[in-house]
Amino acid sequence: MSVGAVVFDIGNVLIEWQPERYYDRAIGEERRRAMFAEVDLHAMNDAVDRGGDFAGEVAACAARYPHWAEEIQLWHDDWGRIAGPAIPGSVTTLEALRRAGVPVLALSNFGLAPFEIGRRAWPFLDSFDKRYLSGALGMAKPDAEIYAALEATCGHAPEALLFVDDRQENIDAASARGWQTHLFTGPEDWGARLVAEGLLPPHWQAAP
Repeated sequence: MSVGAVVFDIGNVLIEWQPERYYDRAIGEERRRAMFAEVDLHAMNDAVDRGGDFAGEVAACAARYPHWAEEIQLWHDDWGRIAGPAIPGSVTTLEALRRAGVPVLALSNFGLAPFEIGRRAWPFLDSFDKRYLSGALGMAKPDAEIYAALEATCGHAPEALLFVDDRQENIDAASARGWQTHLFTGPEDWGARLVAEGLLPPHWQAAP
């Protein structure tokens, strides 16, 4: 089936998400490794992604590990520097698809408060025809329910969705529902896939 809509993941597809890199700069690699070995910061972030209160989840985690409290609090207080920068080549594909009139959707594990920070930093996050954010839905990839929530209201058959994500488990969950998929390894391959699908012309990067 031809593609009716393109579904973008956000983290590590449109915006870099490498918290370890931020902490290496902020506290040094050795201390970062020690903290990440002791504190499951990604589990804390998953709770936010699933609708938990951003400030509250970070503060609770900091309270459980008082000797790391200041460093953990940075996850909230300096989130605008932990996330990013944007991945220019991927943002360009999003903009080109919009110019071409192709519906573009977002399906992302993203907390609501962090997303509002992101919108101020990266206006292209308002470019989607519809957004399906885990923080708003109370569910997250790769749970089947979040894919079903998108299918229920996006106006396209599952087989007409082309989904790009950087995590294999998220791709597998979409494929199991009949979605077309692309495992993101870089904007060049992603752009080539869009050309191969006939969604962008061969020389789309030169288009005004």
